Amino acid sequence: MPDKNISLKKITAEDAALLSQVAAKAYCDHYLHLWNEGGAWYIEKSFAVSNLEKELSDTNAWFFLVHYLKEAVGFLKLNIDAPLPGEEDNDALELERIYLTKAASGMGIGTFLANFCFEIAATKSKKFIWLKAMDSSIEAIRFYAKMGFEICGTAHLDFPQMKEEFRGMCIMKKTLSKTHDHL
Repeated sequence: MPDKNISLKKITAEDAALLSQVAAKAYCDHYLHLWNEGGAWYIEKSFAVSNLEKELSDTNAWFFLVHYLKEAVGFLKLNIDAPLPGEEDNDALELERIYLTKAASGMGIGTFLANFCFEIAATKSKKFIWLKAMDSSIEAIRFYAKMGFEICGTAHLDFPQMKEEFRGMCIMKKTLSKTHDHL
């Protein structure tokens, strides 16, 4: 049953300033420990308004602002046509980011967003949904496994400013049934 307190708004380049604020807040709430010097350069690189305007202008990238009780608490980014790395000719959607503020964590919003992704994939007739999760994020991996994702590969982040022990990534995928039953 959908949670009436959670809402999503698909956003465009016109919403880049608001997205920048929400994204930086959510990132700072959870990921500053990854960096040798606090990660300010990464936040600027990833969440500067000018960079987000470019990303938001990409028709393959769909961004949604997440509201809980009408307050912006995070965002979702999907890449609609994004083949799973290492697999030829697959019809896949990438769940690139779910970022929520610390205050919004643990309230069922992640499950709501994952189910929303499954619905989008079904409407786009995708065979797979895939994502990358930090291999040190045991809770995230456990959450995605509960949602039906399986680890299918690894990746390594090449950011010299990042602490080495946090550079490992798991690639996870969920195969969607032909009828797109996802629960």
